[in-house]
Amino acid sequence: MFARITPHYPSTTSITMAPPKTLVDKIVYAIRQQPAASANGVSRAAIVKYLSAEFGVDKTKAASKKAFKDGVSKGILIQTGQSFRVKGDKVPEVSEEPKVVIEELKEGKGPPAQSGDTVTVKYEGKLTDGTIFDSAKSFEFTLGAGEVIKGWDQGIAGMKVGGKRKLFVPSKLGYGKRGAAPEIPPNADLQFEVKLKSIQ
Repeated sequence: MFARITPHYPSTTSITMAPPKTLVDKIVYAIRQQPAASANGVSRAAIVKYLSAEFGVDKTKAASKKAFKDGVSKGILIQTGQSFRVKGDKVPEVSEEPKVVIEELKEGKGPPAQSGDTVTVKYEGKLTDGTIFDSAKSFEFTLGAGEVIKGWDQGIAGMKVGGKRKLFVPSKLGYGKRGAAPEIPPNADLQFEVKLKSIQ
């Protein structure tokens, strides 16, 4: 009689894996074939979708729910909320979303600007080398409506009338890979000095 051998799951996808047989094996395979959305691993919904597409596993099948539970109880899977990763595998590195760096130059008065407000600003925009690429004494837009770059929607929210801020906007929250020719090159980080003139 042979002793039962607990299967060993290789820690990287670069190692050739035998075709998955059990449902738990298929879940492990599905996790390793998909990019993790967070450090917690891959969501249950994404795994189930992959199992259905690649292995024809019924999305509503009770067996798949049991397999997730078994994988966790046997120490093969680690569950956080509704996300799963394989025990022993490297924790996924998910880059943080870029954020606008705000330097408060002068605090205004009254209620803060919030999403949905129509605001009027005076501004000057520069590249990191100090080149001025744009400026206006009066520019109106709706905050949070996507009418301007994301860096402005983030950086101007919370300002009060009469207030001034310096915004350091990373490329991803500005004009990204495309830039805005000819003034703004691709992947350019931007700096703005903004004064909030009014909120409607």
